[in-house]
Amino acid sequence: MIGSFKRRLGLAVGALVAMTLPAMADICETREFEGTRYSLCTVTADRQDGLRLWLNGPDGKPLGDFSGVRGTLGAGEVLGFAMNAGMYHPDYAPVGLFRSDTEEAGEVVTAGGGGNFGLLPNGVFCVGAKAPFQVIESRRFAKLEPKCRLATQSGPLLVIEGELHPRFLPQSDSRYVRNGVGVSRDMQTAWFAISDAPVTFHQFARFFRDELGARNALYFDGSISRLYAPGIRRADWGRRMGPIIGYVSGS
Repeated sequence: MIGSFKRRLGLAVGALVAMTLPAMADICETREFEGTRYSLCTVTADRQDGLRLWLNGPDGKPLGDFSGVRGTLGAGEVLGFAMNAGMYHPDYAPVGLFRSDTEEAGEVVTAGGGGNFGLLPNGVFCVGAKAPFQVIESRRFAKLEPKCRLATQSGPLLVIEGELHPRFLPQSDSRYVRNGVGVSRDMQTAWFAISDAPVTFHQFARFFRDELGARNALYFDGSISRLYAPGIRRADWGRRMGPIIGYVSGS
């Protein structure tokens, strides 16, 4: 009941935000797949410079939410969308590697473990190395050490070279609102998606593979998953977050 109220409140706030900021309808949209609606934000190679990752503010403290992110923007800059971008510890420090234009935290974690992050294989979303966008398996990333402008590690991988993660069960009863990122076969497009209703890992991965045609896709998180997208009147509200990824336009 409380979660439903928070989501309705976020939609109402999003509607107000959409009236005060330029809409970016070409960035975000809604899609329906197998009876479930998803909110989807697409960034193409020609726009990759607008992608940013955030963790801490100028005071060294975690930004924590979309309002904090917007507070870092310069004059004339507009936040087209943002979402949580990976798992984090109780102090909001990232689990695994985090690399933005201004800071780096953590290291690549290659060992398995408990929780979704440790459900190997996991991976790293990389922007601006040998290709505009890549989702790279973590052990391969540690070996190659690509020079990513932005990098965030999370797990598990959803889609691996066109195949679903082998541990995903079609009949699983574990359902959450989930978000993640997928990359096209030519690595020229990145899709950032969040389910608008609870889904299984198998369902979520199929959305990236079968609906979008993603060759590789990475899970960001579930249950705390949130999206800010004024172009589709979304401004989800909830508990504080660690890493956040988003697209900024303007100068």
